[in-house]
Amino acid sequence: MNGRRRKKLAKRLVTAAYLGELAEVRALLKAGAQPGTPNPDGTTPLYAASVHGAADVVRVLLEAGAEPDVESGHGDEGTPLCGAASWGHTETVRALLEHGADPALREDRGTGNTPLDWAAAGPHPDVLRLLTEAGAGAGATQASTTPPTTTSGSAPA
Repeated sequence: MNGRRRKKLAKRLVTAAYLGELAEVRALLKAGAQPGTPNPDGTTPLYAASVHGAADVVRVLLEAGAEPDVESGHGDEGTPLCGAASWGHTETVRALLEHGADPALREDRGTGNTPLDWAAAGPHPDVLRLLTEAGAGAGATQASTTPPTTTSGSAPA
């Protein structure tokens, strides 16, 4: 497959993942799209599906070989688990954890927030419980004193 086709498939896969279009995601994977290849903006398909709570798409991407802990974007997105936790997507968090996502991994190359920080800031108690049961330490969260912020400097909506 040539580079141009690879880029086009990656862009289409991220868009389908973002929109939660399971059938399209499956078709693109069958056509040769790679589950971990980011689009030109650096967004990975797994992050796009995770932040939008498309748990069924997340499972398909993980089963196709997407790595659960790969950061998305160019310093402006983060890990799939942080994205899902920040929006309280319980089933997506569960799917990521079942496929080996690290519940204590800090985004921003290890210097940012943990999924627990984001879930606590929500607040998303069901996600907090899942993360804690998966081994995220209660002492790891900073949310009780300083809510996480987005790259624009505001707390997640």
